[in-house]
Amino acid sequence: MKNILNKKTDNFSIKKIDWSKVQLDMKEKLGKDIYESWLKKIDFIDEFNNYILISVSTRFIRDWITSRYLDQILQIVKTHRKEISRIEFTISDQKKDVIDTENKIIENQKDKNENISFIRDSFFQYNRIDPNKSLDNFIIGPSNKLAFEASKKVSEDLSHYNPLYLYGGVGMGKTHLLNAIGLNLKSRKKIMFISAERFMYQFVKSIKNNEMVKFKDYFRNTDILLIDDIQFMNGKEAMQEEFFHTFNALIEKGSQVIVSADRPPNKLSRIQERIKSRFAGGLVIDIQNPDYELRHKIIKAKLDELKLNQSVSLNVSEEIQKFISTEINTSIRELVGALNRVVSFSRIYNKPPSLAEAKAILKDLLNLSENKVTIDLIQTIVCQFFKISKNEMLSARRSRYLVRPRQTAIYLTKLLTSKSLPEIGRSFSNRDHTTVIHSVKTIERLRHEDKELNSNIDNLKNKILYNKENEI
Repeated sequence: MKNILNKKTDNFSIKKIDWSKVQLDMKEKLGKDIYESWLKKIDFIDEFNNYILISVSTRFIRDWITSRYLDQILQIVKTHRKEISRIEFTISDQKKDVIDTENKIIENQKDKNENISFIRDSFFQYNRIDPNKSLDNFIIGPSNKLAFEASKKVSEDLSHYNPLYLYGGVGMGKTHLLNAIGLNLKSRKKIMFISAERFMYQFVKSIKNNEMVKFKDYFRNTDILLIDDIQFMNGKEAMQEEFFHTFNALIEKGSQVIVSADRPPNKLSRIQERIKSRFAGGLVIDIQNPDYELRHKIIKAKLDELKLNQSVSLNVSEEIQKFISTEINTSIRELVGALNRVVSFSRIYNKPPSLAEAKAILKDLLNLSENKVTIDLIQTIVCQFFKISKNEMLSARRSRYLVRPRQTAIYLTKLLTSKSLPEIGRSFSNRDHTTVIHSVKTIERLRHEDKELNSNIDNLKNKILYNKENEI
C-alpha cells in the first residue's frame, strides 16, 4: 500500500518553482515602481502540471494585475519552468479554505488508494466556485432580467428548464450567473462548474493517462453540470462525441445542465448539429448589452464594493461616474475595468481625478467603445480583403495564402483591441499565446521591409476603425 501511494504521488515530489527568483525577475523587467505597487505581495501557493496558483489580497489587485501585467508575468515564469502555460489566482481570505479542502480531498483518496494527481488537478480546474459571485450581488436591468430570473428559478427548482442556455457578448455576466447557480446549490447537490477549454484539457489528459473510465464517471455522476464558453469546443470531434454522450446521460438521470456561450446555438461554428439541437431544445436566453441605467447602477455598486473591501475613501465624482456609464457601452467587464483605472489613479496620486484626467486615463477604452472594434469584425474585414473564408483563416492549415492573412488579423487584433494574448489565441481557434506573439512580431518586421504590405495594413486598420466593412 505504501509503495503504491509513493508511486502515485511522484508528481508532487518535483521541485517547485523558486518564486523568489521569479520576483527578482519581475522587479528587474517590469520596474521597481510597478513591482512595489502591485507585484511584491503576490504569494505563491502551488504548482501543477501546466499552471501555477498564486494569491493576492483583493479582487481589485487581481483584476488590475490580470489586465495589465499577466502576459509579462507568464513569460517570466516560463523562463523558470517552460511547461507553465497559465496562471490562476485566489484571494488571500479564500486561500486557507482552498488549501484545507484540497488536503481533505487528497487524504480521502489516499484512504481509497486512488490516483491522487487526477483528483488534485480536478478540484483546482473545475469546482472553483467564487463565493463573491452570487445572485444577491448580480445587478439587474432590462438587458439581463430574464437570464437572472431563469437562473434564480433553476437554483430553486431544477425541474423547470433543462438545459438552460445563456448567451451574450464578452463580459455580460454569463459566468457570474453560472457561478451563482452553483453557489446556491452546492450545499444540496454535487456541482461541476467547468469551462469548455478545461473540459477539453482534462479529456485529452485522461486519454493520454488511460483514465477515460474515471473521466466518464467523474462527469456523469454529477447532479449539476455548469459549462462555460461552450463555443470553444468547436472542431474537436472526439471531445464533442464524449460531451454529447455525457450530456445525454445527465439529462436521462435527471441532472441539470446549464450552458453559456457567446452566440445562440444555431450560430455555433463547427459544433455537431445534434449538440446544437439539444441546446436549442431547452430554454435559450440572450443577455444583451446593458443600457445606461444598468451601467450607472453597476458603477455605483462597484464603487461601494471597492470602498468596503479596501477600507479606504474612494472619491470618484458623480460627473465621472456618469461619463464612464455613458461612454463605455460595449461590455460590463470593460465598464468595471474603466472604473478600476480611475480608482487606481485616485489612490496613486491621492486625489480625485478631474474629468480631463479621466478621459486621458481611459483614452484607449473610449476609442474601442466608440469604434466598436471586435475580433469578429477584424477577422471579417481581413478575410474579405484577402478573399478567403473565415473557416479557412481559423483552420489549422499552414498554406502561405492563409498564414499571412491569419497573422495580419492577429496583429490588428493586438493593435486595435485590449484583448490579452491568451484571449486573442482563443479567438483564433484556440491557438497558443506564443503563436500570437510570433504573428505580431512577424508583421511588425514585414511592415518595415514590405511597403505594399505596410500600406495594406494601414488601409485595413482604417476600414476596421471606421467599420467600413462594405467598402472593401
